[in-house]
Amino acid sequence: MLEWANYSFSLASQAHVHTANDSVMNIADDIAGMRAALEQAARSMYISSPNPRVGCVIVQQGEVVAVGHTQPAGFAHAEAHALQVAAAQGVNVRGATAYVTLEPCSHHGRTPPCADALVAAGIARVVAAIEDPNPLVAGQGLARLRAQGLAVDVGVLEEEARELNIGFFHRMQYGRPWVRMKIAASLDGGTALNTGQSQWITSAAARQDGHAWRARACAILTGIGTVQQDDPQLTVRGLETPRQPRRIVVDSHLDIDPSARVLQGGGSWIFAATADTERAARLREAGNEVIVLPDAQGKVDLNAMMQELGRREMNELHLESGYKLNGSLLRAGCVDELLMYFAPCLLGPAQGLARLPELHDLSGRLQCQFHEVQRVGEDVRILARIVRNES
Repeated sequence: MLEWANYSFSLASQAHVHTANDSVMNIADDIAGMRAALEQAARSMYISSPNPRVGCVIVQQGEVVAVGHTQPAGFAHAEAHALQVAAAQGVNVRGATAYVTLEPCSHHGRTPPCADALVAAGIARVVAAIEDPNPLVAGQGLARLRAQGLAVDVGVLEEEARELNIGFFHRMQYGRPWVRMKIAASLDGGTALNTGQSQWITSAAARQDGHAWRARACAILTGIGTVQQDDPQLTVRGLETPRQPRRIVVDSHLDIDPSARVLQGGGSWIFAATADTERAARLREAGNEVIVLPDAQGKVDLNAMMQELGRREMNELHLESGYKLNGSLLRAGCVDELLMYFAPCLLGPAQGLARLPELHDLSGRLQCQFHEVQRVGEDVRILARIVRNES
């Protein structure tokens, strides 16, 4: 059986005797190979956007001969990267098996098709975790490989591969990013005192963990209320990242102070409901972008904003806003997941998690499903997903 260890496989014995257990061993080998590919894919966490995070491991005669992962947009995909590594090491991969965490692409985008590159290199078998949801691929890459005589298997560690690219899959299916709302609260649900003081309810460990979640997102969004109250930077700090996520502010009437820290350095997006020429012009001159999407009430149309972010190829959106905007986003059906840190304390009367309408019947509650519960420092982190029927 092949065992994953430091990017190398080793056979239990030199000779492989075909037995009734071969199919079991092959499955185990494929799982080991795919886990290695998933480890590679994780290396693309902060660099691949808007492309998915993909890993590739090439195995020949029971040994890993090359690995690769998705490079920044416009550069090599995982398969091409692994083939480049093999070529640089003088390795001939003809007859090898490629483990890939996503179906190889079959179209010309920023780079040539990976399916063609695997065929040209002489790869004999491709094991893919899951089909690509991109309509430009969607099974065509696998079909192209099979048409060229390669053996193809799909579905090894499918759920793990989907989770790694939950935002990419969601954008391809629904046209908008996967939206994760981060909340830090006391056990009784307080996110800030009624005076507005909120620093710090949770521990330093929880705050650092929150920065890791910021880092994996394509963008971080907050509202004008939070900007005026806390003047946040909305940047990733305390850990290495090759890029900072885009910063977004929902500000219906363009009330933001041009000196706000979230605007420093330019490049921020401000979603507004008004096209106020003078204030918008000042923001644009500082290198920021004002995007006007009003609804019938004179506020930002939140669903239209999410569709616009999908059009701009945002895969994962990280929310850090106050209870008012939190409530508006939840009521609009714009939130997919809650990232909640609960500190072991009680605040009493305080600002809550989100301003939601009063219910008169429990049937109207917003149903969630626990996805993960974990201790982080002194606090507890809960990932809970909104339960909805999407079409």
